[in-house]
Amino acid sequence: MSANSADRSSRLDVVLVKGGRTKIRYAAELLNDDGTRIVVRAPWSGAGVRDFGFVRFEPGDVFTEYYWRDRWYAVKEVRDAVGALKGWYCDVTRPATLSGGELVVEDLDLDLWRSADGTDVRRLDEDEFAESGLAETDPEAAAAAVTALDELEVFATADGGLESLLD
Repeated sequence: MSANSADRSSRLDVVLVKGGRTKIRYAAELLNDDGTRIVVRAPWSGAGVRDFGFVRFEPGDVFTEYYWRDRWYAVKEVRDAVGALKGWYCDVTRPATLSGGELVVEDLDLDLWRSADGTDVRRLDEDEFAESGLAETDPEAAAAAVTALDELEVFATADGGLESLLD
């Protein structure tokens, strides 16, 4: 599907896979697919509130999610129910695949958060990544994942960095 043919009313399921199992599946609205980058919008799909300490995801939050077929990460812009920007949650993943009505993304444990004002940039779940054993079972994927997290951190700390990925 090209950018010109993306139907704003198109629905698809985002399927987040971790360790060979479906971690979460949720419906999203397809906003754009230019052949490389896929953009969807979805409400917070978790049950109730998820408080990370540095941000709370809660009912009413809206995620505009950017996935790439050629990059090892996804960037999710998070807004509250009235549209105020909370920040960006970035997942390190294998490149996304879209087949039929499913956007499938394999989570590789590493994440990065950037607050709306840019004062809080933090790498997340590096311990989970180390414990996953990916470095032993798929060293090339593990190296790509670490490189992706490093790239995201550079974007997150540069003026207009993450936003430049989303234009």
